[in-house]
Amino acid sequence: MSVSESSTIKTDLPAHLADGKPVRVRFAPSPTGSLHVGGGRTALFNWLFAHGEARRLGIEGKFVLRIEDTDRNRLVEGATEEIFRVLHWFGLEWDEGPDRGGPYAPYTQSERTATYQAHAEQLLASGHAYRCFCSAERLAQVREAQVARKLPPGYDRHCRDLSRETIEAHLAEGKTFVVRFRTPLTGQTLVHDLLRGEIVYGNATLEDLVILKSDGYPTYHLANVVDDHEMAISHILRGEEWIPTAPLHLLLYGAFGWDAPVFVHQPLILAPTGGKLSKRHGSAAMQDYEANGYLPEALMNYLALLGWSLDGTREFYTKGELLDLFSLARVNPSPAKFDFEKLRWFNQHYINHILTVEDLTNRTIPFLVAAGLVDAGAADSAHAKHALVRETTALYKDRLTTLAESADLFRPFLLDDLDPYDAATLIPKKGDALGTIAALQGVESALTEIDLADEAGTEARFRALAGELGLKAGPLFMPIRVAVTGRMESPGLFGTLRVIGRERAVARVRAAIEALKARGDEAVTG
Repeated sequence: MSVSESSTIKTDLPAHLADGKPVRVRFAPSPTGSLHVGGGRTALFNWLFAHGEARRLGIEGKFVLRIEDTDRNRLVEGATEEIFRVLHWFGLEWDEGPDRGGPYAPYTQSERTATYQAHAEQLLASGHAYRCFCSAERLAQVREAQVARKLPPGYDRHCRDLSRETIEAHLAEGKTFVVRFRTPLTGQTLVHDLLRGEIVYGNATLEDLVILKSDGYPTYHLANVVDDHEMAISHILRGEEWIPTAPLHLLLYGAFGWDAPVFVHQPLILAPTGGKLSKRHGSAAMQDYEANGYLPEALMNYLALLGWSLDGTREFYTKGELLDLFSLARVNPSPAKFDFEKLRWFNQHYINHILTVEDLTNRTIPFLVAAGLVDAGAADSAHAKHALVRETTALYKDRLTTLAESADLFRPFLLDDLDPYDAATLIPKKGDALGTIAALQGVESALTEIDLADEAGTEARFRALAGELGLKAGPLFMPIRVAVTGRMESPGLFGTLRVIGRERAVARVRAAIEALKARGDEAVTG
């Protein structure tokens, strides 16, 4: 019985949930490469629908992870494990899957080939499918001829009506074959999409697509229909790119005598200038955002807004708030453009305003370890360098945009020796080398007397020193900054001095003085 015919309809629920039956959704990536952000958004919407909207309405919701690895030529070793890891990093947990099992195991399609082959045989026996013995060469020739005649390319149904004798002869000869679905040549197929309404297809425009390949593995079309039925999937939330093949899937459900799930084709995610989002636009892989220092909660928040909105104005949502507020009714079917700068802004907001210093410290440490600035033990609060990392993190908390930036910005604070820099950068505008040397000598002397932990006292002493030298504060502070960090930009100077500490600060100022003296005749006016 369909939802609309149910005698137990709950009128206070959306129509697609009104029968009160459990919601079961699936995310079914292929381990053929990195997980695309579009896939991450698909997984997120499935998870939010099952664990959020359905459960809020008192309906059991399950999120299933299934691995679709039937395209054996494109498999990437380790990709399945990487999908698991990235989804965990992203903050999604599944109720059933290859690593967790469940009532409908196995959840990896390559372990279910016998099931697909049996169902293909069932379709052959019922006349809903046929064997196609066409060679790759013949198919290429057909396509070339169609293109030359400016016809839509597609299979010409050459093997659709082969006689039993011909089929048996081909099989006896050992000819390879694929199994194609016998699409009706007349009538219409109506695809009802929860977001888009009814989409009508003339059957005459549809192809007889391959459902079982010559290697015995199914195509997506057969495998996903069989699995979704056998795993009791109630709603299919997938990308808009699957709309053209949805009529075939509906016809397959009909051929098996099964009720189809509810279809929800989510909006495309486009590049900033339109068109397909790819690496050339910045990055399209979830792993890249992790590697580049984006926070999973910032990425989740941003991806949720690519197609869904609560009120069109609010932008920031915690994971818990998304679970409390997400609904399919507020998903917009129109394509959404991926704005890299806005994602960076989201990430910066989370770093600057949401994370605690301790949390941010722990998240930067893996990037610092990778850069060779600290060892992995620094994550332990008892580690000798943990406090230094934490103090440095606190200095930069309002300046970081991504975690990955910490590897470069923290170097002057975590290393004993500075990276080489041009001594000319020590000389302020309208200054000269001799004057800068004198100023830094005064700074060196002052550093041996003052308490750097007292930032206000340090500032007062150096402002007084500037007056003694006949300088404004800026022309004194700039050489100090360069001397102690090797850079012309840093966080607040007095916080910087506090974290670097007296011993290193004195040594670096002395080194700067010697570098200016070593310039000799090269010492020029700044």
